Amino acid sequence: MNKQELTDIVAGMKPADLSLYYPQGDAGAFWTGAMSSAALQADIEEIRAEARRLDGQPIPVLTYSTFTLYARTGSRLEYERLYFDRRRRLNTYALLSLLEPERADWLEKLGDIVWAVCDEYTWCVPAHLPAAPEASGIHRHIDLFSAETGFALSEIRVLLGDRLAPLLKDRIRYELQKRIFQPFLAHGPYFWETSTHNWAAVCSGSVGAAALLLVEDNSMLADILLKTERSMDYYLQGFGNDGACQEGLGYWNYGFGYFTYYSDLLRARSGGRLDWFRQDKVARIARFQQQCFIDGSYVANFSDSQPQVRVHMGLSHYLAETCEGVLRPPSALRAPFTEDHCSRFAPALRNLLWVRAGGEQEAWEAGSCYLPDAAWLVSRHVSVAGAFGFAAKGGHNDEPHNHNDLGQFILSSRGEILAADLGCGEYTAEYFGAGRYGYDCNGSQGHSVPIIDGQYQGAGREFRAEVLHASAGEERDELTLELAGAYPVSGLKSLVRSLVWHKEERPRLELTETYQYNGAPASWTERFVTWRRPELLQPGSVLLPGSIAGNGVQVAYDPQLVQPEINAHVYKDHYGRDTQWHSLDFQLLRPEAEGVLRFTFQFL
Repeated sequence: MNKQELTDIVAGMKPADLSLYYPQGDAGAFWTGAMSSAALQADIEEIRAEARRLDGQPIPVLTYSTFTLYARTGSRLEYERLYFDRRRRLNTYALLSLLEPERADWLEKLGDIVWAVCDEYTWCVPAHLPAAPEASGIHRHIDLFSAETGFALSEIRVLLGDRLAPLLKDRIRYELQKRIFQPFLAHGPYFWETSTHNWAAVCSGSVGAAALLLVEDNSMLADILLKTERSMDYYLQGFGNDGACQEGLGYWNYGFGYFTYYSDLLRARSGGRLDWFRQDKVARIARFQQQCFIDGSYVANFSDSQPQVRVHMGLSHYLAETCEGVLRPPSALRAPFTEDHCSRFAPALRNLLWVRAGGEQEAWEAGSCYLPDAAWLVSRHVSVAGAFGFAAKGGHNDEPHNHNDLGQFILSSRGEILAADLGCGEYTAEYFGAGRYGYDCNGSQGHSVPIIDGQYQGAGREFRAEVLHASAGEERDELTLELAGAYPVSGLKSLVRSLVWHKEERPRLELTETYQYNGAPASWTERFVTWRRPELLQPGSVLLPGSIAGNGVQVAYDPQLVQPEINAHVYKDHYGRDTQWHSLDFQLLRPEAEGVLRFTFQFL
C-alpha cells in the first residue's frame, strides 16, 4: 500500500473516541456491567489488592546509580524492577479510575504516576540503549517498553477523557510527540522495523496504535501507518504457514498480542478497510496457543519460554470471536493481574474489555499436531489414567531466542513435568552476548540430547536437523530426525533420533538413536534432563519421579551398552533465582563405529 492510498483511508477514518472500546461508546454502562460480571470478579479483586499493596508507598525513584548498573555489571533486574513497579502502579490506578469513577483518590494517584512516567529520563530500559547514549539524543531511542509506555498513556488519555486534567492531557500528547512520533518518522528506520519477531509487532504496533489515538494531522498519521503496516508484514514473515511461534508461547502472547491490539484499532478506525485478520495466515497464528499446551498449564516451552503459561483471557476471547477454529482456553488458565512482571497496560485493559462470559472448556481437549515449518510435534493425551503430554522439535540453531536444542523433547504426567526443558534464564548482557550458550538453559548441555566426543551442538543456522519422518495419529505420534548436522564433530557421519509416542492408557515413549561414526567416538553421552533427582531402581531401569507418589516415568535401557550417571546442576531462572535441575547421563561403555541405543520411557 502506498502513501496516497493510506492518506485516502485516513481522511475517511472515524474519530478516535470511546466507540473504539465500547459498544455504542457507552463507557458508563460497560464499567457498571463489569463491576457485577462474575467473569471479571477475580481480575477486579486482584486490581484492588494491588492498590492495597501500593497504599502509602512512594513512587519508586529511578536513580542514576540503578540506571547505570547495567552498563557497569550487565545486570538488568535492579533497574527494571523499579521501572515495572511504576508501570504496575500506572495500570492499577488507571483501571480503578475506570471501574470506580466515584473514587476521586484513584484519579489523583493516577495523575501522580502519569506525571512521574512523563518525567522519566527515557522510557527505554538501559539494556536496550547504546553503551554510552548521549543525553542530547536520548529521546531518539525507541525500544519495546518506550513504545508500550506511549501506547499505554495514549489509551489512558482517550479512556479517561475530560476526567484527566488538561495539563495531564497536554503533557501526554507532548511526550508522545517528543519520544515516539517524531523520532519514529525522523530518526528511523529502527532495526525492529524489519524484524521478523516480536519486536516488530510490539514496537511498531504500539507506535501505530498510539498514533491512531492521538495524531490528528492526516498526513503525519498516514506516514506513521505506512511504516507500521510494513513492519507488521515483516512480523508475519517470521511465521511459517503452520502459524507456529518459534520464540515460544510467551512471546506469542507478547508479539501477537500487540499485533492484535494494533490491528483491532486500525480495523475499527478504518471501518474495516484495513484488516489484517482477513489473512488466513493470521488465523493459523491465532490457533498456535491451543496447540502449544501439553498438560494443564504446561506448554511446549522450547526457546526462551516458561514451562508454565497463563493466558490473557481478553486476547484469547477476542481471537476466538474473530478467527475460525480458535478455542477459548480453560478458565483455570487465566493469568492474574499481577503475573505480568513487566506490567503491560494493553493486555491488562483488554482482560476486562474483551472477556465474554461462558463458552470455556474445563480442560484442553486431547489432540496432537505436527507443525512442519517449526518442526514441532506436540501432543496432549487423555486416558482413564489421567492427562499426559509430549513435545519434540527439530529446526535449526539460529531461531528467534534460540537454544541449541535440536532433538529436544518434553514429557509430562498428570500436571507435572518429568522430562524437562529449562526454558528461559535470567536476561543479562552476557545472556544475549558471546557467552549465551554457556548458560545451561541455552546450550545443548541443558537439553535432552546427546553429547558426542565431549562436544555440544553448534550455534548457527548451519547446525540443523533434517526431518526424515513426522506424523500425528490417533494411536501414536512419530518424529524421526537426522541430527548429524547439529554437531561440530567431524567424525559423525549420521545420527538418527527416532521418537515414537504410544498413546496407551499409560503412554510410553520409545527413543532410538542410530549412529554411524568415522572410526569410533572417544565418548558418547545420552543426556536426559529433569527437575527432580532420578532414582536408580535396578540395572536396566531408572525412575524419573514425580512429586506425587506413584507419578513418574520409568526409563528402561540396556545395561550391557550404557551406564547411568546422575548429576545435579544449578542455573539462574528468568527471575534471577538459583534453580536446581538434574541430568540423567547414560555413558556408552564401548563406543564403536556404529551403534543403536534404545530407551523406553514408560509412564506409571
